[in-house]
Amino acid sequence: MDAARKSIFPIADDSWESIAIREVAALDKEQAISQLQSWNLHVFARRVVNDDTGEMGNPILPSDVIFVEPPVKA
Repeated sequence: MDAARKSIFPIADDSWESIAIREVAALDKEQAISQLQSWNLHVFARRVVNDDTGEMGNPILPSDVIFVEPPVKA
């Protein structure tokens, strides 16, 4: 059986930035955010209207699985 990709469940009020700083500290913050978003399109592509501001966003939910490393190559 192949090893699973490293993943986390977000903590309260996590953002792409806070996860990048905590989990992908070896990369520049902007590069880490970009990598996280590309590894987690199932979350990043989600579009939800914020009831407070009326703006579109892609919130990270506590139940989301967030991958913190790239897919394993076959």
